[in-house]
Amino acid sequence: MPYVALYRKFRPPTFEDVKGQDHIVTTLKNQIISDRVGHAYLFCGTRGTGKTSVAKILSRAVNCEHPVDGNPCGECETCRAIAEGRCVDVVEIDAASNNGVDNIRTIIDEVSYSPTMGKKKVYIIDEVHMLSTGAFNALLKTLEEPPEYVLFILATTEVQKIPITILSRCQRYDFHRITIDTIEGRLKEVTDREGIKAQEKALRYIARAADGSMRDSLSLLDQCVAFNYGQELTYDKVLGVLGAVDTAVFGQMFKALTQSDAKEALSILADVVIQGRELSQFVADFVWYLRNLMLVTTSDNVEDVVDISSDNLEVLKDQAQATDIDTIMHFISVFSELEASLRFAAQKRILIEMALIRICRPQMEGTTDEGLAQRVRALENKARESADIIDRIRNGQIAVTNAASSGASLEAPKPVAARKLDKPIPEDIKAVVDGFDRFLGGMKDAALKNFMKTDRPRLSLGADNTLQMVFNNQVTMGIIEAQKKYLEQELADAFGKDIKVEIRALAKGEQFEESYIDLEAIKSAIQFDVVTEDEESRPVEDTISKDSEPDITSESQPIDGASGGINENQPMYEASADITESQAVDEASAGMIENQMMGEVPDDIQDADYGFMTESLQNLSPEDDGNSFEEKDEPEDEA
Repeated sequence: MPYVALYRKFRPPTFEDVKGQDHIVTTLKNQIISDRVGHAYLFCGTRGTGKTSVAKILSRAVNCEHPVDGNPCGECETCRAIAEGRCVDVVEIDAASNNGVDNIRTIIDEVSYSPTMGKKKVYIIDEVHMLSTGAFNALLKTLEEPPEYVLFILATTEVQKIPITILSRCQRYDFHRITIDTIEGRLKEVTDREGIKAQEKALRYIARAADGSMRDSLSLLDQCVAFNYGQELTYDKVLGVLGAVDTAVFGQMFKALTQSDAKEALSILADVVIQGRELSQFVADFVWYLRNLMLVTTSDNVEDVVDISSDNLEVLKDQAQATDIDTIMHFISVFSELEASLRFAAQKRILIEMALIRICRPQMEGTTDEGLAQRVRALENKARESADIIDRIRNGQIAVTNAASSGASLEAPKPVAARKLDKPIPEDIKAVVDGFDRFLGGMKDAALKNFMKTDRPRLSLGADNTLQMVFNNQVTMGIIEAQKKYLEQELADAFGKDIKVEIRALAKGEQFEESYIDLEAIKSAIQFDVVTEDEESRPVEDTISKDSEPDITSESQPIDGASGGINENQPMYEASADITESQAVDEASAGMIENQMMGEVPDDIQDADYGFMTESLQNLSPEDDGNSFEEKDEPEDEA
């Protein structure tokens, strides 16, 4: 006897064997028992939900000689003839290939003849939505008032394509998607009857991969059994046959994306490709994983709607605590669009790699709303990490050791050789450096002002006498670069001159003094002789007090009247030299000034107190990849 596919071999013979459609089965059985069978039925629903099977059971039930509780007996001659396909009174038509007016005219001519074997003549028209407009119109009159011995059963997966005139003449029954538990139970019955050993986890995955279709689940089971013939069907073997990926891989991929680790994400994808997994299935399963993660994030009691084991549910809850709902929904949006694009793509791997890099590098999104929102989200995450470190120090979770009390000695950082200035500084650049902090405080664009203050740039001189603004963070650099024309307009309004700005960012491990000229350090050492119109009538001390950062001169003035030897009309760099040489300034202050100029931190300041350590941590700046921190090179003003 030739082999028969499992979904054909185990097609339900009675209404009781139909799984997951109790609302339809109960209605049809009651109609048959009470002899209230209609003349036209419309079965609609997704593939593999039992439309054709129920239609065949109904055709046998209405013609059965000895029905049992609304079910066909399966033993009479009529039931056997219909089951074997030799009953001329039951006609099954494929509307996809018989969709013309002539085919409907043939049906109209045949209904005038009474059934030869059974009680009713049944026409099962599958995929009825494929009929042409003329064929639908030709069927209307016969469908509305057929002979009493004629029964029409229409089946379709796209009910929206059927004319309303046809819908109004039929009893409509919607077949639901079958639940995973129901499919798993049916697969267990089939494997037991066939003598197949299979793990429960393997059957569970097949049921989920079927996406609510009983026929698809039996076809997948047939495929897996054939590949592992004579062996136990395990979960890993099912993954290998279906080209799927274990859920642990999805957790690793999600962690890499949330940490913006493009290298790790691409490495995971490469492993999936090497294992021979189907990339379309990988993306579809990852979207399902993100969906479960989204539900876990929004609610605590999601065991009924999230179809995973209790162990995996605990893992999802742990991962949900490390992210936010906006990030998850953004990932779902990106990968859902990617899933649609992969259907017709020739190079699926390249499209997936592009999507992974775009997520890990939000600055590549340009100035779109989603791109800017993702950049802001990345900045918020990094600020949250910095605040968490400081809170843990304050709560005592991170120990801070005082080197003086423990007897240990801290090695002072090696001084960085600063680049020397080999050309004069333009007057407009001097004016910007001298009043840069006042400029930041008076910026009109609130968003731009916030970004500039969050990651305050350091000022340098470019090759073409342009003003270079060097940021510590690549993300901030990208945002400011997109808004550079507004920044230049703000500078022009504030200083009365058109100033060209060049936006830069420090690379990983790069130090500012090695690659750029520190104009603010030069300003601190030698005060620029720039007098603006607002400052012409103002004394030198008032001008100094306006700066947001105190001058070295003001820090080194003695308290007890030691500044009496300074002339108001004396240039600032001369005054600084006089104060440094003055006997009124003690050696500790002079040493502090010298170390600040050289970028060094004395041991006694490093060991000073707990407040200095907290202030230092607040100045930690995240690098462009968000994976590590390095200390800023700027001297501490409050030291």
